[in-house]
Amino acid sequence: MNYKEQLIELYDKANVEKPYLSNLSVTTQKNINVIAEKCFTQKGVYTVLITLSIYKTLHPNQDIRNHQTQIENGFSGRTIDTQFITPTLKELKLPSMAESGWLTRSLEQPYPYTLDYNGKISNKVVKKAFLEIIDDIESKQINPKDIMIELFQKVIKAQKKNRIIINPLKNPEKLTISKIIETLDAQFSYHYEDFGGSKLPVIAFYAIYQIIINEVSRYENCELKELGSHTASDRTSKSSGDIELFKNSTLFEAIEIKLDKEIDANILRIAEEKIIRYNPQRYYVLSYFSIKKSELDEINIVIERVKEKHGCQIVINGVLPTLKYYLRLVSNLEIFITLYSSLIQEDTELKACHKEIWNELILRLENVL
Repeated sequence: MNYKEQLIELYDKANVEKPYLSNLSVTTQKNINVIAEKCFTQKGVYTVLITLSIYKTLHPNQDIRNHQTQIENGFSGRTIDTQFITPTLKELKLPSMAESGWLTRSLEQPYPYTLDYNGKISNKVVKKAFLEIIDDIESKQINPKDIMIELFQKVIKAQKKNRIIINPLKNPEKLTISKIIETLDAQFSYHYEDFGGSKLPVIAFYAIYQIIINEVSRYENCELKELGSHTASDRTSKSSGDIELFKNSTLFEAIEIKLDKEIDANILRIAEEKIIRYNPQRYYVLSYFSIKKSELDEINIVIERVKEKHGCQIVINGVLPTLKYYLRLVSNLEIFITLYSSLIQEDTELKACHKEIWNELILRLENVL
């Protein structure tokens, strides 16, 4: 049995109506619950734990705390993750990294994952739970299969909790651009109880681009890259922006979207670094808030420098005005609402509250059409 087959077998055992009962201690179960609860925001830890556990089931004599070949008696956990674990997690539609959990700085340190591991995992509770589970496997000989099935059961439960069916509009033919913008404004500005709302305008633009690449001549023969994780760092995601369009396999346009930050000179300098690295023809920096007027001269200097040296046009603007402009290019507003609702419904990073509020706003929109 290979790594992929082992992962799928354990997932299938977890994904049944009758719960799998193990003899795990209360402490171990609590630690697994911590990892499961943070599987959407601490995907590096979650992915590394799965990789190490799967490896241990197939190589029981290997000390999985030695997760790199440069560690004495070690092995390459990153290689196994990149080639087998992360692709299989994606296939199963489980939370996953863009490439590997070991691209997370806090987990790639060349030291064993012992209880005193110094890697700066930001969430101390998650770090403690992760290291204690690894210690359970190695020091207490707890079966990693039991740990994996327990973890998958909890992750599946969390995913089901977040799965909300978005109600379709009953009278979409009466939609107007102004009503859509008003509804999106209410959605973006809502104070959600859970983290993750900053992805909503990204999803809105992704829905727009799915339409205009087929309707606007500028985007003829363009391909829209699959929407990535909004919680991944730029280093981990290896992307130039939140949304990327390619033409003839070359980056054509990138869009960076800020929900809770105004555009300042530092954001433009970061954009410049990405432009130098990825070389798009056009780079959009869009914010729900305004441009920082006190830094407008510095911002314009960066825009002019990038255009002169790299030939890339940086466009800065507000999220809502840009959406309003793009909606004018769309031949059928109903298609946008349908695509956007579907993307919200299927997104695994959004929480139930984000989807429930969209349902409420859809209902409110119906009442005014």
